[in-house]
Amino acid sequence: MNHIKKLAGQTAIYGLSSILGRFLFYLLVPLHTAMFVTSQYGVITEMYSYVSFLVVLLLYGMETAYFRFSTNEQADRQRVYSTVMLALSVTSTLFVALAWGFAQPVANFLKYPSNPEYIIWFAFILGLDALTAIPMARLRADNRAVKFAVVNLAAILITILLNLFFVGYCMALHQKGQTNWLIDLCYNPAMGVGYVFIANLAGSAVKFVLLLPDMLKARGVVDVPLLRRMLRYALPLLVFGLAGIVNETIDRIMLKWMLYHRIGAEATMSQIGIYGACYKVSIIITLFIQAFRYAAEPFFFAHQKEKGSLEVYARVMTYFVIVCTTIFTGVLLYLDVVKYFIDPAYWEGLGVVPILMCANICLGIYYNQSVWYKLSGQTQWGAYLGLGGAILTIGLNYWWIPLFGYIGSAWATLACYAAMMMASYFLGQKYFPIPYHLRRIAIYTGAALLVYGVSVWMPTSGVLLKYGVNTLLFLSFLALVFALERRSLGRG
Repeated sequence: MNHIKKLAGQTAIYGLSSILGRFLFYLLVPLHTAMFVTSQYGVITEMYSYVSFLVVLLLYGMETAYFRFSTNEQADRQRVYSTVMLALSVTSTLFVALAWGFAQPVANFLKYPSNPEYIIWFAFILGLDALTAIPMARLRADNRAVKFAVVNLAAILITILLNLFFVGYCMALHQKGQTNWLIDLCYNPAMGVGYVFIANLAGSAVKFVLLLPDMLKARGVVDVPLLRRMLRYALPLLVFGLAGIVNETIDRIMLKWMLYHRIGAEATMSQIGIYGACYKVSIIITLFIQAFRYAAEPFFFAHQKEKGSLEVYARVMTYFVIVCTTIFTGVLLYLDVVKYFIDPAYWEGLGVVPILMCANICLGIYYNQSVWYKLSGQTQWGAYLGLGGAILTIGLNYWWIPLFGYIGSAWATLACYAAMMMASYFLGQKYFPIPYHLRRIAIYTGAALLVYGVSVWMPTSGVLLKYGVNTLLFLSFLALVFALERRSLGRG
């Protein structure tokens, strides 16, 4: 139980930068959806979809490989760190140089011929983020959660402040026909959504500067045999990572390329913008999953040889499901309030929120289950599962986008993550069995779905009655969880 408390504490600290920090960042969504029309927000959504692919490619699985090799008892941790840092420095520099040289052809291909600067800005964002990933991982491995949080929050706050300045202040006043010397000096209305990207670049640069002393600790020598072993370990993780990003973001890219010539550029980008904004409404579960992963991965590796570790992993899964299903019921029972997170112009897409929240719960469970192939060294299974999910995602999107638009993409996401979750469970029970508390997990999940279903189909007249009923449903769900967990602890 002490291990669980330690993990919970670290998750809370990492959550300061990932949940609180990203929550602050996602509070920009109301600003962006209010200031940009749906088609403009579609540009932001699409560009960050490409970024998701490239950041995985530039890290090529070395973050997890660093954890694996640096936690080995016989490992020279400094040598592992230096080898990874120097390898990433070479590949990141090469990427930035190529992107700069081919910025215009890439912009033409993406149908942004007038904005090659987007390509250059994102190349630097990606390069800086790749270089800072391992120093951030080292902070996690060394349990320096406070510094991790400070660095992350500093980068996020700079990004937020610049968004507020350029979009919330300069753009807002300019659109009202007002101006002053500061706006005349700093703001160019032709830049448009480009200011969102510039703010991101500034945040990445701040993180790089804050971590530079840690990066300079890397020795100027690459251990080539060590690097080869790390690459062999990381290659399946790279395939898995790329496949995972296909599952997560390919729908927004496919929406553009499959609808562009059917309904026109403006309508297509508007669809992407609406879908992207509604995706952000379901982001609360994703934020928790991200914070959990930051703490859980080093936790799982550090405790793998301890007695009773499998039961600890099972408990972690149960508590994880409790938190996710609580978030699920809380958001959906009060969706009429939560929807004000985005501008009313985007509300037509709110029907995808329950689907995407279910999908993210399945994904979170899958991430928990991935401990079996990471700890056993059978990372090829991660690649197989990821590739299978990617094939399913692409196939379903290809089938459903022409029929249902972005709603088809949401259902494809749920189908993919549910299939990966089930496949990973059965494989894990065969090769690295963990005694998960399936009965309790099933009860909590079923209860959350039942509560949501009752709230949708129960006829209520009046706002007060509706939220009164929903509040009773939510409290009933929490009471069920509390009762079952109390009984479980009593038996333990």
